Amino acid sequence: MKALSVSNLSKTYSGGLSALKGISLDVEQGDFFALLGPNGAGKSTTIGIVASLINKTEGEVSVFDNNLDVARDEAKKIIGLVPQEFNFNIFEKVLDIVVNQAGFYGINRKVALQRAECYLKKLSLWHKRNNISQTLSGGMKRKLMIVRALIHQPKLLILDEPTAGVDVETRRDMWRFLTELNRSGTTIILTTHYLEEAERLCRNAAIIDDGEIIENSSVKRLLAGLDRETFIIDLKNPVENTLPFGKFGITKIDDTTLKADLSKEESISEIILYLHKCGVEVLTMRNRSSRLEELFINLTRKK
Repeated sequence: MKALSVSNLSKTYSGGLSALKGISLDVEQGDFFALLGPNGAGKSTTIGIVASLINKTEGEVSVFDNNLDVARDEAKKIIGLVPQEFNFNIFEKVLDIVVNQAGFYGINRKVALQRAECYLKKLSLWHKRNNISQTLSGGMKRKLMIVRALIHQPKLLILDEPTAGVDVETRRDMWRFLTELNRSGTTIILTTHYLEEAERLCRNAAIIDDGEIIENSSVKRLLAGLDRETFIIDLKNPVENTLPFGKFGITKIDDTTLKADLSKEESISEIILYLHKCGVEVLTMRNRSSRLEELFINLTRKK
């Protein structure tokens, strides 16, 4: 059984904007699936249609064999949605937000309280249960959105950029929790602008651009399409302009920062060894954050 099946899905708004142009994709039950794409590509429109927040123009959508045209209520009961924007009552207490959400699904208060305690503890929010939600940090508000979406224990959890704007520690906490949740059997669909996040969490992915699916495969295969990776190298001391930069595509950003472009055949250790031989001491080395942009560019060039 497919967790999600989308066939020839189109959405044209009243002003004539065609947000989706007949896309089709399947998400297997138990998968951790990434929906990637630049801003305005159609990710949020797709999610909105699946969650019954936006009306489609054409096509079919089924959630665990529940076709939205004939079994919309049944489909909505097994979907949990975490949207991009905070949409809870900021003057309500954390625990009340979660428990009241359970009431919309007919869950009695005793069960709701038990589930709320479980999820709030797993996401390190239990100590904030009696706080007004407005007082929470941005990362805590993101976690609260996830807890609220899980209170009815959906079979399909949809996360629309859940880690946008959160700090590194909070992001890693959320990664650990979502990985555990997926291993327990919950199917997860994630939209994100961080390729590293998709690489860390997801097994399969689709890339959407200008309302069309331009790639649909495993994350491993997508990453294999990157011929080169760019690294930023921070140095302990200023480097001379006379350094032979040509090797490994090394270029100088400023006196203490270099950029290196590695092919698939080259390794990070080779760069560090080369710089060491040149008398350059490396402090840190990190992936440039635009890997996702590079992947989009590579794929859209093939369209």
